[in-house]
Amino acid sequence: MKIKVLITGGTIDKVYKELSGELAFIETHIIEMFNRGRSMADTLSEVLFLKDSLEMTDSDRQFILDKCQSSQEEYILITHGTDTMVETANYLAKNIKNKTVVLFGSMIPYSIDNSDSLFNLGVALSAVQLKDHGVYIAMNGQVFDFDKVQKDKGLGIFTNT
Repeated sequence: MKIKVLITGGTIDKVYKELSGELAFIETHIIEMFNRGRSMADTLSEVLFLKDSLEMTDSDRQFILDKCQSSQEEYILITHGTDTMVETANYLAKNIKNKTVVLFGSMIPYSIDNSDSLFNLGVALSAVQLKDHGVYIAMNGQVFDFDKVQKDKGLGIFTNT
C-alpha cells in the first residue's frame, strides 16, 4: 500500500524564530518525522504549500482537493493547521468517495520539545491504513469522522460533536 502525504503547513511545521519571537515556516519536517519514528510505510510526500490554516482560502482547499482526486494513491495523509482542519475535512468529504483521507497536525510544533506531532503522525498513519474510504481527522490519540469532530479551543484538543 502506497500512501500519499500532502503537506500544507500548520503548527506542526513551524519553528521558533529567536530574533522575532514568532513561529514561522522554513521547511517541512515530515520526512524527518517519518525517519525518526522508524516508519516502514511506503509513502510519497509532496509539499503543496506551508501556510497557517487561518490563512487558507477556498482556492487552497480546492487545490488540496484537486491533488487528492488526481493522486493515483487511494490512501492520503494531509498535514494541516488545527484551526481550520475541520473546515477542510468537510470540504474534501463532499467530493471524495473512493479514497481514505486522514488530516492531522499538532498543537505544538515538531521543532519544540514535548510536541504532540509524532504521536499524531503515528495515529494518522495507522488510521489511513485501517479505516474504510472516507475523510477523517487524527488528533489527540483519536480518529474522528470528518462530520463528528470539533476543536475545543479552550482545552486545546479535538473532541466528538
